[in-house]
Amino acid sequence: MRVNEIFYSIDGEGLRAGALAVFIRLAGCNLRCSYCDTSYAWEEDAGQDMTIREILEYIERYGCDRITLTGGEPLRSREGMDLTRALVEEGYEVNIETNGSVAVEDVLIPGTIITMDYKCPSSGCESSMLTDNIGILRKSDALKFVVGTEEDLHKAAEIIEKYKPACQCFLSPVFGGIEPAEIVEFMKDKDMHRCRLQLQMHKYIWDPEEKGV
Repeated sequence: MRVNEIFYSIDGEGLRAGALAVFIRLAGCNLRCSYCDTSYAWEEDAGQDMTIREILEYIERYGCDRITLTGGEPLRSREGMDLTRALVEEGYEVNIETNGSVAVEDVLIPGTIITMDYKCPSSGCESSMLTDNIGILRKSDALKFVVGTEEDLHKAAEIIEKYKPACQCFLSPVFGGIEPAEIVEFMKDKDMHRCRLQLQMHKYIWDPEEKGV
């Protein structure tokens, strides 16, 4: 499979925000979100070919049992799912960051956390959302809404009300866009008690454009 980068840092968002993890970023994405901050991993050839065994040997150096599998879109091919299962079999806890357009059923297994996006209108990719995923997410998973406009906030509230996901829901502002205070006021107005505001922690610690952090 084509690996864009592997690095050791903290999870900047989601259920494990602030915890150390080894990131495995696979190349290739089927979406082109307006606010994407990893466009360098969009293309299928944006990286180097590695086998599952080579990946497992490479990540051993870090001595960390938490993996964040991301992209691109890590579940867009069978290889990403095979890598997930191999990592779980080796004893890793795997957080899969997926864009909401591909089925997650095959990786809803013990040892995984699904952090799934719902792409709101300002992303330009809402029509690609596979809403069947929402109803099967577990309590141990996360549903994330990246919001850049008031319309996005209303869409997030609508989706949560309609599907009533069992998992934790996050509202995350487009970095440098909508003010977090505006999101908080919206949450209060709509009584969104089961939602959490989340900022992209890594963009406040390091330069927002820096890779490998």
